This record gives sequence, structure tokens and C-alpha cells, in this order.
Amino acid sequence: MPRTAKDFFAPLAVGAPQPLREIPARPSRAIHFFDPGNEKMAAKVPAMVGTVDVLLGNLEDAVKAENKEKSRQGLLDIGRSTEFGPTQFWTRVNSLDSPWGLDDLTTLVTEVGDKLDVIMVPKVQGAEDIHYVDRLLAQLEAKAGLTRPILVHAILETARGVANVEEICAASPRMQGLSLGPADLAADRRMKTTRVGGGHPGYLVRQDPPRSDAGETQYDADRTTYQQDLWHYTIARMVDACAMHGIYPYYGPFGDIVDTVACEDQFRNAFLLGCVGAWSLHPAQIAIAHRVFSPSVEDVAHARRVIAAMGDGTGAVMIDGKMEDDASVKQCQVMVALADELAAIDPELKKQYDAISLEA
Repeated sequence: MPRTAKDFFAPLAVGAPQPLREIPARPSRAIHFFDPGNEKMAAKVPAMVGTVDVLLGNLEDAVKAENKEKSRQGLLDIGRSTEFGPTQFWTRVNSLDSPWGLDDLTTLVTEVGDKLDVIMVPKVQGAEDIHYVDRLLAQLEAKAGLTRPILVHAILETARGVANVEEICAASPRMQGLSLGPADLAADRRMKTTRVGGGHPGYLVRQDPPRSDAGETQYDADRTTYQQDLWHYTIARMVDACAMHGIYPYYGPFGDIVDTVACEDQFRNAFLLGCVGAWSLHPAQIAIAHRVFSPSVEDVAHARRVIAAMGDGTGAVMIDGKMEDDASVKQCQVMVALADELAAIDPELKKQYDAISLEA
């Protein structure tokens, strides 16, 4: 028999903290990855506090097998010595079927669990993976005497994970969000691309062939092609599942560090579809994510005008030649709420958004 709804919000271990009823809407435009086993990279972490929404110590991919324990120890040292203030402290542990996943969880939660906000779990296949982590975290939290639950973030990296995305989102009150893992997902689906995120020039649509004056179809004529987004379907499905369960969707990595233009395009596509942030693999991508996942001054100004003009939210008004109604107000409220959340942690954005109200 399934658990009752009431049991869903009961601690899974004696002494564990009470599960959250609602996931906090903390800004996380950029989840910046760093290797805690890399001394040069680790040394820069304290100075990055306050400059990025999320700092994530990566223990999984990109860390060689012989360096796994060194990276874990490096993350412990950073967690113990750093005050993170407004910046969230996350980690990506090794996969649950790896030789290191269990030790990652047992060590980090008991040693620096009071600092950790979110644990990112890779290659989640279904609700059973979240159930395992959920129970284990409760036991470890109780052992460590933690007073707040550590949240869980799942990466969609397999076809089975995408197929089970709704049940993954619903598996635990710890679920904070989901990220798209395009490289592993492409391999699991047997997609014919070796790119880490982004589009592919072979995935396109072509303009119809023109006709001659005599009415003949000219198949050999030059025709415009339009590159398509390989990840549109998956992102949209992920966004729907997250919205349904009150958690947050993220675009994952964009592997071409040098191509900042295409990175910004991909991040913006994800933002427009409903994602709240993306991964940053290089400091250059932090600025892109902050710019893209923050509503523009123009959008916030328009949203505030619509909300003010609509009064109680009923009926319809004309603004700049466009009809705005109840649905418009709901869209605008999403934009303004996000702007308010970001202004609370980003002084420069606050200055820009405050200037709107002064000019309105």
C-alpha cells in the first residue's frame, strides 16, 4: 500500500528535521561548478562568495578515479572554512552505483551538512533512486543533529529518467529541482552528436523548394535552412514536471566555453521556456547566466505597468496597442516576483529595478 499524504511530510528517521512543505525560491541563475581537489580552483572559492548564486563542489564527472577522495576532502575543507552568506553551497556526488557515492553522502552530511544546501544526484533513473537518498539523508541528518533538511537535485541523463520525470519530481519533499544532462542523455538515447549541449547543424528544417514561372518545382534551387534545438522537447517536459510539483528546472552544461554567443542563445531558450538557471563551467558563463536569467529592465517595467493598469485583475485593458487581461497579469506577476527575488541579492539589479518605479 502507498504511504498516505500525511506521511509524506513526516521525517524518515527518528531525530531527522521536519521535511519542508514548500521549496524556497532562492535565486540560482548560475550553478558554478568547481573541482575541490584542484588547489588553484579551490583557493578562488572564498572570493567568489557573493558573486554567484550557487557554488557547487563537483565530485563526479571530470574528477579522475584516483582523485575522488582528494576532491571529497577538499570539499570538506572548503565547507568547514568558508562562510557562504547569500551564496548557496551545493555538491554533485558520484552516481549511486559508483564505488564513491555512498561515502560521498555519509561523509559530507555528517561533516559539513550544516553548510550544504543541496545535493545533486547524477543519472537518476526513477523514484526509487530518490527514495534511497531520501531515507539515507534523514538517517545521516539525525546522526549529525542537523536542524534543517538538505535538499536533493536530480540530473536527467538517461532516457529512463526522462520517461519517469514526473515520478522523480514527486518522489520526496526534499526535491529542489532538475537539471538537463545533455551529454550522458545523448549517449543513452544513442543520439548522433558529440556536443555537450547546444544545437547541431545537422538537425534542421529546410525551406520548401520554389516554383518556376512555368509552375515546375525547383528542387535544386538554393533554399534557406534553419537549425533546430535538439533539447527543446526534453526541456519543455522537464519544465512541466517541475512546475507541477513546485520545484525548479535548470539547463545543464554548455560545453563550448569559447562560443559565448551560442551559450547565451541556449541559456535564453531555456529561460523563455521556464528554466530558472543553468550550469556554469567557466567564470565567463556566470555573467551570461546572470544576464539571461534576470528579467530585463524593459520586461519588468512593462509587467509593472500591466499589473497597475489591471487593478483587481479582472476585465481587460489596452496597453501600447495590445490587449492585457487576467492571463497577462499572471504572466507579469511571475516576472515581477523574480525581479524582487533577484533584487534582494543583487545590488546592481536592485538599482536598475528601483529606477523603473521612480520613472513610472
